[in-house]
Formats: sequence, C-alpha cells, structure tokens
Amino acid sequence: MSRTHPELRTPPALPDGGLRVIALGGLGEIGRNMTVFEHAGKLLIVDIGVLFPEEHQPGIDVILPDFTSIRDRLDDVVAIVLTHGHEDHIGGVPYLLRERADIPLVGSRLTLAFIEAKLKEHRITPVKVEVAEGDLVEFGPFDLEFLAVNHSIPDALAVAIRTAAGLVLHTGDFKMDQFPLDRRITDLRGFARLGEEGVDLFLTDSTNAEVPGFTMSEGELVPAIEKVFRTAPRRVIVSSFASHVHRIQQVLDQAHAHGRKVAFVGRSMVRNMGIARDLGYLDVPDGLVVDMKVLEKLPADQVCLVCTGSQGEPMAALSRMANRDHVIRITEGDTVLLASSLIPGNENAIYRVINELTRWGATVVHKGNAKVHVSGHASAGELVYCYNIVKPRNVMPVHGEWRHLRANGDLAIRTGVHPKGVVIAEDGFAVDLVAGRVRIAGKVPAGNVYVDGETVGGATEAHLKDRRNLAEEGVITVVAIVDADTGMLAEPPDFLARGFAHDEKTFEAVVPLIEKALAKAAEEGVGGATQLEQLISRAVGQWAHRSGRRSPMIIPIVIDA
Repeated sequence: MSRTHPELRTPPALPDGGLRVIALGGLGEIGRNMTVFEHAGKLLIVDIGVLFPEEHQPGIDVILPDFTSIRDRLDDVVAIVLTHGHEDHIGGVPYLLRERADIPLVGSRLTLAFIEAKLKEHRITPVKVEVAEGDLVEFGPFDLEFLAVNHSIPDALAVAIRTAAGLVLHTGDFKMDQFPLDRRITDLRGFARLGEEGVDLFLTDSTNAEVPGFTMSEGELVPAIEKVFRTAPRRVIVSSFASHVHRIQQVLDQAHAHGRKVAFVGRSMVRNMGIARDLGYLDVPDGLVVDMKVLEKLPADQVCLVCTGSQGEPMAALSRMANRDHVIRITEGDTVLLASSLIPGNENAIYRVINELTRWGATVVHKGNAKVHVSGHASAGELVYCYNIVKPRNVMPVHGEWRHLRANGDLAIRTGVHPKGVVIAEDGFAVDLVAGRVRIAGKVPAGNVYVDGETVGGATEAHLKDRRNLAEEGVITVVAIVDADTGMLAEPPDFLARGFAHDEKTFEAVVPLIEKALAKAAEEGVGGATQLEQLISRAVGQWAHRSGRRSPMIIPIVIDA
C-alpha cells in the first residue's frame, strides 16, 4: 500500500498519455470533496464541496478547497461533474465559478436544481448539462459515463471516466440499499460491465469502511419514526439535513398518517424541499404542508415542524430554539427528532443542543436512543462486494478520515488488489496513472481556505489562533504614557482587561516590571514607540504566565508625554 511522503515537492509535468488525479479535499476529512483529473492538457473536476468548521475554528462559516494549483489553468477546465446535491459536494461551486462562470456544470436533474438555487444567491447563472444514469457525454479528452448509485439523497451518480490513459470509476457517495424509497438501486450490473472492460483506477467512498456488514435500508426507519408520531403528546420537531429528501419523505408520510400538519423552518430547508416537490422527488399530499402562521393556530398534537440544525450548527434553527433565540419556543411535552448522523467533530455541539432542548422539557429522540438514522454510505461488506465485481487494477480510497481510508485500502488488498496498487493519498497529492500503474508524483498546495462572512481566504491559521487565544486566555490592553525625554513612565499605566480574571489590585505587581523594562531600554538608547510596545508586551506576558499560568493577548499602547 502506497503511503504518505512528507518530503514531496511540486509534481513534474505529467508524462504523455498519463492521467493525473489530485484530490484538493475529502481525504483525511469528512467534507470538502474535490478531485481534479488532468489528461492531455485539460482538467476535469469532480465535485467541489465545503467542510463545516469545528469548535477550534471560531467565526468561520465554511471551509473551501484550495484552488491555488488550478487558478492559472481555469481555461483548461472542461467541466465540473457533480455526483449529488449534498453541501460537502456542491457547496464550493459558487466560489470557483466566481473566477470563471462559464465552466459547464454536469449533474442530475435534482443536483443541478439545488446548485442553481444556491448560485442565484451569488448572482451567477451557470452553464448546465443535465445527465442521467446511462448517459454518455464527452468533454475534451474525457469520455464520461454515468451510473445510478443509491445514497441518502435522490439522483446520486457514479461516473466512469475514459481516457487514453485508462478507465477510472468514481463511485461518489453511495451505498447498496436493496429496498430504496425511490426504487432506484445502485447499478451493480453497470459496475460489473465496467469491470469486464477493465477498471484501471477505482475511487471508492470510504466513510463506512470500518463498519462491518451491510448498511441498513432507509425503509427500516419506519417503525421508529412512526412511534414518535404515534406517542408524541404535543408538537413534533424534526431536524435533518436540508437536502435529505428521503428522510423528510418518511416524516411527511407519518405526519399525514397521524393527522399532523407540517411547516418547513429555515431558508435552506424551505428552498430545497420546494425544489424537490416541484421536480417530483418529494411526494406531498395536498394540504399537508402549510405556512407557519397557519400552524401556530393548530392544537399542539396536530403540529410537525421540519427544520435544519441536526449537526448543532450555531445559526441553524434547532440550535437557536435550544438557546431560546428563535420565535419557536420549546416547551414541556414537545418531541424533537434528530433524524441524522453525528458528523465527526460535531459531537460536542450536538450533545450541547440535546441537553438544552431537554432542559426546556423536550423529549429528544436521536441515533443514540432509537433507530432514526441509517447511513448513506456503503459498509465494509458492500465495498468488498464492489471490489469483487469491479476487479480494479488500482484503488484510491476517497471521502473519509485517515482511519476510513486505511480500512478501505485494507479491504481492497484482501479482495486481491496488489498492495502497490492501493494509494492512500493526502489532499494535494498528485497520483499519476501511467501505463496502467499508479504512483505518487508530488504534492500541490491543498490547505484550508476559510470563508469568514464576506471574506474568502482572508482568515488564516494565525487569525484563528488569535481568536482561540482571546476565547481561552482573554486580552489585556496596557496604555503607557512615557516621558519622551527620560523614557520612563510619566504616570502609572492603565490596564483594560477582558476575559482575564482580575480585580483592582491584580496589575499592581506588573508595574515595577514595566518600569524596569523601560529603564533598561533607556540605558540602551531604545526609544521608538514600536520597540517600547514590544518590551511592555513581553514584560506583561511573562508576568501573566508566571503569576496565573495564563497567556492572554497583550495589546500595548505607548503615548509620548
């Protein structure tokens, strides 16, 4: 199994007739999926997703892939293929189209509808190429074939990419639900046909590679969801991903069966469910979905709300309800159903929301205490099944944290793939397929690009470190009036502290240290304001660490007397 190489440098030019694969996101993480294929001087991109921030990234809205390595080659991009409509696969599209708006977007009907609605907010009108399973299309040197795959959102596709360098099969996110709600199963016959043709590189979804057996069918959730609607004494509030059409269909079915009216809450939920209903992917009985104002007048046991926030996102509807910062007030007897998974890194935020909802009297039903979620990703049994059908020459696990990628690679080897043909890559690694063999040829920049309000890429790791420091250690501002002639304090300094435990006597001990630092500076002829500020900052910082084991941010201000 090919391992990581920390000493890698910029990859050399791609050999003639070769294919280069570079994941700019989605490896070693759940989210930010983006893979660039290079062949014959042209680029094909599969998915451009976002990653949602964790607690150690305060103030960040979403995290994008790094476009640096393709920015000066945007004219070579022939298309962006979107495998399905989840945010971790389409959320970054607007940010690349800001740089070149006419790159064709290739995807299924629902996927394109979701991204088109998102692009409207960015005032971008995309060039769309709608495809369905079985379609064959050509973009430059890339011949594409699309295959149906089952996932937690309708209309998901795998893509086979034929080039002179070989045949690549990219599964996208998939599972092998044999009884899907929309009766659209993963096209294993198509996978087998491609296997007979000869798959030179197989990119496979790794999310559940550590989970033995087969992923449960979506239909197996019916009893648990039905029980919630049958036993809830007052309102039922369901939180889900805004794109999880299958799960919300089950909620609507049960609400209808138990005489409850439904209202969607949250802009993305309202938008996406409207699109899904208009396109026929969501079956909504007449009169079931009503306006919020209508719902407010109904008895509590006839009410169902469907909202966003199943991952504990601070600004989503459910988190705001939990924090008493939403027009909908959680009351005793309400039942909250979290109909989704726990994305790694979000666990603390989710449990915090669950605790707050419980505090206000709600009964919270979630994956931990009821069968209300099934994964949208193939477990180990399904992955092995696919390897045995496809019989790929080379494998590159994608979409997963390190443990998922390694587990997926191990499965491939156990089915007979040669260990040297299994590539465990990092974001930015250039994986070359030349003459049927894969190798890691180098590495391009693939860091995190932070979206911070209206700023894209402005926030850096240094800024986040400062924010964490402010949150954890506080800040001390020192205003020192210094006599320009003597270099000494003209009067005692003022201290303004926030988030730093102190009283009116706390800073008395640091004044002599500042005076000592200024005296030494005067002896050495140091008198510039910037240099004095650095000396004061160092003196206060050393005192804070020595006396309180704290490292607050120090902001020194020197004023000439």
